[in-house]
Amino acid sequence: MKNQITCLLFLTLTFLGYSQNNDVSGVVNNSAFQAIENVNVVLKNTTTGTETDAQGKFNLENIEAGSYTLSFSFLGYKTKEVQISVMANQNIDLGVITLYEGNEILNEVVLYGGEGNKFSRKKTAYVSKLPLKDIENTQVYSTITTSLLESQVITNFDDALKNATGVDKLWSSTGRGGDGAGYYSLRGFSVQPQLVNGLPGLTNGTINSANIERIEVIKGPSATLFGNAVSSYGGLINVVTKKPFAGTGGELSFTSGSYGLNQIVGDFNTALDKEKNIYFRLNTSFSRSESFQDAGFNQTFFVAPSLSYKVNNKLSFSFYGEITQAEQTNPMFLFLNRGAPSIASNLDELGYNNKLSFTSNDITLLNPTQNYRVEMDYKLSDQWQSQTLLSRSSTSTKGYYSYLYDLGGNPVDTFSRYINKQNANTQTTDIQQNFIGNFKVLGLRNRMVVGLDYLNTTSVDNGSSYVYYGSVQADGTTEAGYPLSTSGIDAALAGATVNNLKSEYNIYSAYASDVLNITDAFSAMVGIRLDHFDNKGDLSNDEDDYDQTTFSPKFGLMFQPIQDKLSIFANYQNGFTNVAPTLVGDPSAGPQTLMTFDPEQANQLEFGVKTNLFSNRLNATVSYYDIKVKDQVITDPDSPFNKIQGGEVISRGFEIEVNANPVDGLNIRAGYSNNFSETTESDNVNILNRRPLEAGPENLYNFWANYEFQSGLLEGFGAGLGFNGASEQFAINYANTGDFILPSYTIANASLFYQANKYRISLKLNNAFNKEYYKGWTTITPQLPRAVIANFTYKF
Repeated sequence: MKNQITCLLFLTLTFLGYSQNNDVSGVVNNSAFQAIENVNVVLKNTTTGTETDAQGKFNLENIEAGSYTLSFSFLGYKTKEVQISVMANQNIDLGVITLYEGNEILNEVVLYGGEGNKFSRKKTAYVSKLPLKDIENTQVYSTITTSLLESQVITNFDDALKNATGVDKLWSSTGRGGDGAGYYSLRGFSVQPQLVNGLPGLTNGTINSANIERIEVIKGPSATLFGNAVSSYGGLINVVTKKPFAGTGGELSFTSGSYGLNQIVGDFNTALDKEKNIYFRLNTSFSRSESFQDAGFNQTFFVAPSLSYKVNNKLSFSFYGEITQAEQTNPMFLFLNRGAPSIASNLDELGYNNKLSFTSNDITLLNPTQNYRVEMDYKLSDQWQSQTLLSRSSTSTKGYYSYLYDLGGNPVDTFSRYINKQNANTQTTDIQQNFIGNFKVLGLRNRMVVGLDYLNTTSVDNGSSYVYYGSVQADGTTEAGYPLSTSGIDAALAGATVNNLKSEYNIYSAYASDVLNITDAFSAMVGIRLDHFDNKGDLSNDEDDYDQTTFSPKFGLMFQPIQDKLSIFANYQNGFTNVAPTLVGDPSAGPQTLMTFDPEQANQLEFGVKTNLFSNRLNATVSYYDIKVKDQVITDPDSPFNKIQGGEVISRGFEIEVNANPVDGLNIRAGYSNNFSETTESDNVNILNRRPLEAGPENLYNFWANYEFQSGLLEGFGAGLGFNGASEQFAINYANTGDFILPSYTIANASLFYQANKYRISLKLNNAFNKEYYKGWTTITPQLPRAVIANFTYKF
């Protein structure tokens, strides 16, 4: 901790050395002489910008001397531009700027501040369903921006998430029906990326990186605003897609690299009418990559059309679509034995040959996915806005899935291969109606969202049962007579049963959240959700139906000793899980009875500080959290035929994230997290007082620095350097099996690039020292060795 504080102080002193005294300030009013809040104030052709406060005031700090065009834009008003000249050591007060109503589309303006802290995001409308700045939000979240992804030449979602403090991969996406887009550990609990633009968006494959505007990792239980279906006790992951903007342009990009990586991406945006009220954007990509092992590949075609239509200065519509056609060999997981001791407790004892895939390129899965979203925004008054949202998702799996399971007890561990034929589909429909207000009561400012939410999820499984299909040893010795071909597997599956399952559940919710400014420096956030879960279960069996109703509260306090620069916060957040009824009672003593349970609950207490210093050149968040999960349903210690609620898990830790722009051209991102998790109450002695496997490593860290020369002969040239790593973690951690430990690791990465006006050329080296490392969650999955990636992007 001492080292982190020393580093933060060093960065602070560095910033002070580079600060300037040129400020530009003023006030923005409408034609009725009323202050307009949240007006975008941007120096054109730069990344310097800010927003007006509740009094319409704005202030741009530390502007270099020169001539600029200052742009003022706000939804429902005509954009206004003002020419300014900034002299050295001069503060400019522009007085009152008046905006007039008009019919105009506004793109989502990204405000960085300073000369461009491109690795941070000052404001988002998704985290709290309100347009709150990070420094006034009592919840902690990490934002992975497009600029950060570009500087690291990111081609996949897993690499992108390595930039989020406290996030670590547990499972790759399997492609199997219902498994989703992989699993990650976050604050001691597993989580999947299931939100797109704040709405449910599912996939059975990996998430395509071509259409990502940014990724928001929201920390802690978040059921109050998002429900439990798309969040976990550790938090949630929201993918924000690229949207239409006012203008014409786009880019073409080609990336090629090690292990057969080839990816081409296209992005085009234009107006569709002369009045420029309708804008259309199309993102599309094709990619293919091979495995570093002896077999395996992933091939994806992706297209994402989006449309923005401004009807008038009060009404607008938006449409977003994502269509993916993917084919892959499923990543081969080595499942460790969860019920009996294994002779191996680490990779050396296992003798695992990680160059072998234990599969074939003939055994593949198809994962077609479609996500659609429609949004209608209507300005009811100067204080209230209506937002109507509809999303539809459909994701399918067809093909062959296999895995290896440890039999245990052999001199060299033997794994049995099990295989089935997948044929599954999951569809979701989500409808939300939000009313968003910004008003005063008794002189106190309120920013409020009141919403209704309906979610329907329907799943169909017509896949086969699993059958045994030979055995292998970890060193590569394979049992003969089991050909890895579709004909051989089809013959083995000829006698397998075929599922005919269709299940469904509905969630009806109402929620409200209010940010109350008690003073300019002190605010409180209060939220509550009423959630009714209606589970139809297997539609052919009425006996598994059940429903539950849950309240989920949320509360936060925020104090800003230095307005918009330093905040101290604390929060209480809640999450829950619906628990299905179960039969209890000794069946030999008579008929069993059905017992119902309360929903499982998770409660978090957290406090910390956030900074936004030196015109957004230094953003830091330091926080400590304590999460307790209670009311877990466990087996009664006195009767194996009875269930009781009383299991408890604790997860506590601290996180540090720093985004810095100390000098022009240099952007830095660094993060560190420490997590302690333990099952504190359970009748299952095999897990009692042990770290849950989904908690991942105790320590995680990441760093990336990117510098671009700003002038001279090397102008446009730059380089990036960074690393990410983790402490050792348990793949197995049960009293009856012993431990299997995956080793700690540190992975170094580097890049070189040249950035011109119309194009960018990049060269990236991943895993520079060719470190052998693994991920796992009762599994062992080797990760990618050293790889070289080259990219060329042309912008028009």
